[in-house]
Amino acid sequence: MNIAVVGLSHKTAPVAVREKLSIPEAKLEEAIAHIKSYPHIEEVAILSTCNRLEIYVVTSESEPGVREIIQFLSEISNIPLYQLRRHLFTLLHQDALRHLMRVAAGLDSLVLGEGQILAQVKTTHKNAQKYNGLGRLLDRLFKQAMTAGKRVRSETSIGTGAVSISSAAVELAQIKSEDLATARVVIIGAGKMSQLLVKHLLAKGAAEITIVNRSLKRSKDLAQQFPEASLTLRPLEEMFEAIAQSDITFTSTSATEPILDAQNLSTCLTQNQPLMLIDISVPLNVHSNVKDLNNIQSYNVDDLKAVVAQNTIQRRQMAQEAEGLIEEEVAAFEVWWQSLETVPTISSLRNKIEGIREQELEKALSRLGSEFAEKHQEVIEALTRGIVNKILHDPMVQLRAQQDIEARRRAIQSLQMLFNLDQEEQYS
Repeated sequence: MNIAVVGLSHKTAPVAVREKLSIPEAKLEEAIAHIKSYPHIEEVAILSTCNRLEIYVVTSESEPGVREIIQFLSEISNIPLYQLRRHLFTLLHQDALRHLMRVAAGLDSLVLGEGQILAQVKTTHKNAQKYNGLGRLLDRLFKQAMTAGKRVRSETSIGTGAVSISSAAVELAQIKSEDLATARVVIIGAGKMSQLLVKHLLAKGAAEITIVNRSLKRSKDLAQQFPEASLTLRPLEEMFEAIAQSDITFTSTSATEPILDAQNLSTCLTQNQPLMLIDISVPLNVHSNVKDLNNIQSYNVDDLKAVVAQNTIQRRQMAQEAEGLIEEEVAAFEVWWQSLETVPTISSLRNKIEGIREQELEKALSRLGSEFAEKHQEVIEALTRGIVNKILHDPMVQLRAQQDIEARRRAIQSLQMLFNLDQEEQYS
């Protein structure tokens, strides 16, 4: 048996291709059943996100198994094989193990170290179990990958620090404000960047968020993305009133000229009223002259880029540490996988000795007489079973723990010969 992964990601395919290959959860059961119907596929798990589609399989033969997966991807996307292949990657055995663990740790993400992917890997494992895609190998692999992801997050600092303009803006607001959870926050604009601002603000505990936008429909569409939050929506005509009632205002509009300057802000704000302005727009929405106003803190994308750059450098340093942890988890999975070679021999030896125990117990009980045997059978049964388990314990532990492949195989052959065991098919 071999483990393989076939897929594509933001690194290998544009969004137009990724969209065609996305598999929504509603179609996962059908997709898993379809893939498992192929003659060379034993197990399957599908990781489908906005940035990647990866199909992990256990295959009896690598080459035909991979061909079957590529054919499946061509069919569901209606992309001819010759066009699709340029966007796909295929990894086998140890490379496939390492890849999944790096994905779970956020080391293969668009934003290095992002945490959402670990939850997506957990969901993939859960769905593969639910729809009968998992067997022993992929079940263990995904659990090991989740362990790797958790270790990277707990033993390194790769998940801390802003690495995008929107997350940096919220991080800066958190640093500069006394308490973001009690701050009155206004966001001017309702586009993608504003959506990200809301996401990061909620994650940091902000509770009072107002969206100001020209189009009420776009504001409502944004609000629907966060049903757990209670967002206030206001039209653009009420922008200055909203700003006057805020502690922190973010601007993220497509305006080509500044919409806020010293003159219009001084009109709407009371004397010496404190306000933090964070402008993440390009071109800038906030004129540089607002810094002339008392109690105004104003920041723009240039201020934030320095935060992002510094955090990105730190994350890359943490990534080097994380790779070492990944290798430890890959090695741990390999040791476990190789130990499966011992399972048939261990099972055969235990069955043989258990058969001997039962035969000898039956003889002994018949000699003791029915009255004695009935009264003491449970005790004698437990005694003989305990002796067998203690005798087998050390040899079985040592056989499983043997990491030298040749030494382990010699030990298996010796056990098969000494105890005259049936030689069963083993994992390779």
